[in-house]
Amino acid sequence: MVVTIGIPLDENSSYLRGPAAAPERIRQAFHSDSSNYWTEESINLERHPKVIDDGDLSLPAMPLAFQAITSAVGNRVQQGHKVISLGGDHSITYPIIRGFAPHYHKLTILHLDAHGDLYDSFDENRYSHACPFARIMESGLASRLIQVGVRTYNGHQREQVKRFGVECIEMKDWNDDLRFVIDGPVYLSLDLDVMDPAFVPGVSHHEPGGFSTRQVLNLIQKLDCHLVGADIVELNPTRDVHGMTAMAAAKCYKELLARLLMS
Repeated sequence: MVVTIGIPLDENSSYLRGPAAAPERIRQAFHSDSSNYWTEESINLERHPKVIDDGDLSLPAMPLAFQAITSAVGNRVQQGHKVISLGGDHSITYPIIRGFAPHYHKLTILHLDAHGDLYDSFDENRYSHACPFARIMESGLASRLIQVGVRTYNGHQREQVKRFGVECIEMKDWNDDLRFVIDGPVYLSLDLDVMDPAFVPGVSHHEPGGFSTRQVLNLIQKLDCHLVGADIVELNPTRDVHGMTAMAAAKCYKELLARLLMS
């Protein structure tokens, strides 16, 4: 089974609030009559017997929110399900991975983002959405972190890359012929701002020079790995234009569901 969990949390956003409203908007786009439920791999997701939507978590305030996320995700993973989470800001990936890690040996994280999110602390918050991968790696929750599409590394984050042995394919070095063949279980974390703001205006941090929607979809579809989970984060509906970012998120959600069903 592939289980969807909505995680409406944006307490750890450093610039703008808004991503807490994203899970509902992604679902609205997914169910919109302007499209259909078929993936590009010809899988009909409408009432699919192996797809479950658990709805949104009802979260307490931080720091208890992280405990609730880890518990909810961990329970589903323990039941043998794959989990795709709809955020929320990127801070949610840390408690999500805490739920995955006990059940998967040598977990690899494939992280698509305009930002490295490797700060040791940001605005005096070690759980900021700018810090989740520092928390994950220092805790030994993943054996491998591959970051793709980053175009904002600064000196501190480059030091963190070396410290944690992060494998980087920066946006400036991207080639559409690149393919990911990864052994062992893989978790994919998709920050929508990995795409150029021309395609996803509804994100808090507009960082020009990113992927097209098509490039991200191709990357997902051509993964050669055992995909066990994923998240889609950082949609900010307060900045969206005509729902186009929500539709891009829903499209990625559909193709990730297909990839999880086929893994």
